[in-house]
Order: sequence, then structure tokens, then C-alpha cells
Amino acid sequence: MYSFDSIPHDRLMACLQWRIADRSVLKLIRMWLDAVIVETPGGKGGTPHYSRSRRGTPQGGVISPLLANVYLHWFDKAFNGLRGPARWANAKLIRYADDFVILARCQSAKLVAFVEEKLENWMGLEINREKTRVVDLRKEGVGLDFLGFTFRYDRDLYRTGRKYLNVMPMKRALNKERAVLRGLTGSKWNYMPIPDYIRMLNGHLKGWGNYFSFGYPRMAFRDIDWYVRYRLANHLRRRSQRPFRLPKGVSFYALFDALGLVHL
Repeated sequence: MYSFDSIPHDRLMACLQWRIADRSVLKLIRMWLDAVIVETPGGKGGTPHYSRSRRGTPQGGVISPLLANVYLHWFDKAFNGLRGPARWANAKLIRYADDFVILARCQSAKLVAFVEEKLENWMGLEINREKTRVVDLRKEGVGLDFLGFTFRYDRDLYRTGRKYLNVMPMKRALNKERAVLRGLTGSKWNYMPIPDYIRMLNGHLKGWGNYFSFGYPRMAFRDIDWYVRYRLANHLRRRSQRPFRLPKGVSFYALFDALGLVHL
């Protein structure tokens, strides 16, 4: 898995000039890239530090992924070209913005040298060594985390000894979702009528569930379903000074079903 830290501004603008003819748009992008960076002092009474960067795009910038796609398009062409690993190593490149994974049966020294030479020497990028590693999915328990999913070969549940490629939400994605649900079930939402509140929760759960519906997310969905209902029960109990009482003979699960809460 490979990732890079920064793009030289001059090379990035040269790539943009191949696709953009409007000079005013190019000028705006250049001004956005060369904007002054202000670092506030840590303690009181300090003076801010001003600097300009000639490499990279602002962290979290709205067009940073788009600029990365424009620049790395040339790496895609070299990788899949006549002299690229897609031909002589039967390798496949899967890229999302500035992060990508290379799939190959043999991660040879020639393949690694090609990627490093193209990224560092030809394109002037810096490979993030902390995020870059070679993963052998044939080994027991070894997995690959990419775009919120974990890819790992596991033995099937029928005890036949066969293995299948298990694709599931990664642990960090589940922890992040629990943190979001804690915020959505906090006391600041006590003012909202329950039907509107359930619709708001359903919108978030449907979006998260649609993204992670690929692969085998059943266990992760069951975990999130239990967690959101646990948090929602506590939320209902503290919505008012009067203790919340369930109707006689009705459980929280039945109540949430009646209110229309989504099941992942």
C-alpha cells in the first residue's frame, strides 16, 4: 500500500495546464496553493508564525482530492502502459485520490523499484513510509485495511477448511461510527420531537449502511444495531424530568420498531 505526502506546486500546475485553458481559473488555483499558512502560538502572548509552502495541498481542502486525481492520472497511465507492471507483472492498481493499493501475485523488487522511481524521481513525490507496506494475504490472520474496509482470507463458517476473501468494516470505522452515534444520542437532541429525531437517525444509519453494505458486514451491522438501540434507550430516559416508562408488555426493541428505527 502506498501513499504520498506532498505535490510540488510547479509540476501540479503544469498538469493542470494540460486540461484547463482558462487562465483566470489557473490563477485562482495557484493563489489557493500559495496562500499564507498561519500557525497560532501555543501559549499566551506569543506571535503567530507565517509561512508559504511550495509543496502539497492544504490538509482537508475541498479540491485537494481532485488535484491529486489530476496529478496521479499520469502515474495511472505509466502503470498501465506498455512498459508498466500491468503488462509484465499482471499487477492491478486500485487508487482513491492519493491512496492506492497494488495487487500482484508476487511483490518483486522490480515492481517496488518501478513504483518508487515513478513517484519519487519522475513525479517528485514523497512516499509515506509509515503507510506503505507489503501485505501477503495468504498468511493466516493477515489483513489489509483500505477505504474503511478490512480485506482478509478467513476460513468459512461451515468448517470445510476452505478460505474465502472476507470483506468487512474495519475496527477503526466501527469505533468512529460509535463516536458519531454517541453525539447523535446526546442530551442536546432532547428538544427534537421523537418522530423527527428517529428520521434524523435513520438518515445517518442508511448512509453508513449503504457504504459498508459491500462484502460481509453482518456482524458489524449487528454490533451497530445493538449500540444505537442501547444509546437510544438511554436517550429516551433522560429526555424529560419525568422518568420514561414503556407501555405495559412492550420492550424497547418493539417500541423502536414501531417508531420505524432502521435495522441495518
